[in-house]
Amino acid sequence: MRSSLRNISRRNLLLITCSTLCFAGSTALADKNSSGKIPIDELMAANALPDIIEGNASAPITIVEYASMTCSHCAAFHHDVLPELKKNFIETGKIKFILREFPLDPLATAAFMLARELGDKRNAVVDLLFLQQKNWAFTEKPLDGLANVLKQTGMGQERFEAILKDQILFDKINKIRDRASEKFGVNSTPTFFINGDKYTGEINYADFEKIIAAKSSK
Repeated sequence: MRSSLRNISRRNLLLITCSTLCFAGSTALADKNSSGKIPIDELMAANALPDIIEGNASAPITIVEYASMTCSHCAAFHHDVLPELKKNFIETGKIKFILREFPLDPLATAAFMLARELGDKRNAVVDLLFLQQKNWAFTEKPLDGLANVLKQTGMGQERFEAILKDQILFDKINKIRDRASEKFGVNSTPTFFINGDKYTGEINYADFEKIIAAKSSK
């Protein structure tokens, strides 16, 4: 999948139809146990684009999620689980949360590009796109659907198309994915690293609570 994505140029983004989508890389339920560990310094090393941190940057627990905008399991996490994590752990300073781009297909890359261009609103736009995923990712004309959703943020068609022509941004998004694949063994979404421990697949809130409690006691 990585090699096929790498060969897609910025022009192709404007020609995407739903037939180009590939969801085979997504996974369902996570193994409740960590499947490996990455040293936190290596995990937090500088990426092609800067991390956008939610919560207290000095929080003792760090959750890094690698997600794809076209992954239904990622959408479920952002809709059903992340709000509770924000209320009980992120906003209280107990954990910091970082979403990193791991597009499984060109449409996901396009969505991440558009979200990144909105600066400090990136995370809010990601949440919006996940919430309305069915209105753009699974339609016959996904880019039209994506443009319609982003009109809610004030983004016009001219800016929308200009962002999708940004080859530098396109390459940086995919460099984040490639680094995660090559350095950390990420090959599906969502994949979480909790203080460096790797969990692959969807995790419910109760299991996050248990994992966080275990790490807080160390």
